[in-house]
Amino acid sequence: MSIILKMANYIDVLPRRIGMAGGWLILPLIAIIMFDVVTRKIDFLRIGMSELSWYWLIEPIKLQDLEWHLHGVLLLLSFGFGYLVNAHVRVDIFREKLTARSQAKVELFGLLVFAVPYLLTVLYYAWIFVHASYTQGEGSESLTGIPVRWIVKSFTIYGFTLAFLAVLTTMIRLCAYLWGGPEMHRQARDDLQIFAIDDDHEGHQGHSLPEETSHTKPFA
Repeated sequence: MSIILKMANYIDVLPRRIGMAGGWLILPLIAIIMFDVVTRKIDFLRIGMSELSWYWLIEPIKLQDLEWHLHGVLLLLSFGFGYLVNAHVRVDIFREKLTARSQAKVELFGLLVFAVPYLLTVLYYAWIFVHASYTQGEGSESLTGIPVRWIVKSFTIYGFTLAFLAVLTTMIRLCAYLWGGPEMHRQARDDLQIFAIDDDHEGHQGHSLPEETSHTKPFA
């Protein structure tokens, strides 16, 4: 495997593994939402819980803050992974009708012209956003909510950094697919999941799928 594709694979690891690990946050998120709803809506549970000495840890305001904190972290950590596996929303009205190589060119153009400038701009303002939250000692809008809000806001930096790494590794693979030799072309094609079609009409040096053969016997 070429050095450039090895580098892409190394970059790929971080957004992919962190995104997969972050997906497990859905379980505590569901558990907290269910606990919050049940203990608020059933009177004897609400009254009984309020008499506990450690009720301040699980009061509804803290639980509701924690719910949106976890939801935000889960979303931000999944951006990069979602792009790598092509799980994000695409409106392929025209692109899906193009050949695989043309789709790759459109994707690379979009990443260079739109995705990279956007992500760098968002990261710049995310840093200002988090720094302001930290210096101001921002906490919950409620007196009994979760304090140190800059911690959850810092995941805007982590999340968009992971998205940038996912874009970077995709651009490397697209360049290898479009302009690399036959082996680089094949390896990059195997790792890319951006295509709306499975066949490569403009394959490198005969890199196309074999034609289907019919096993239907003719009528006598």
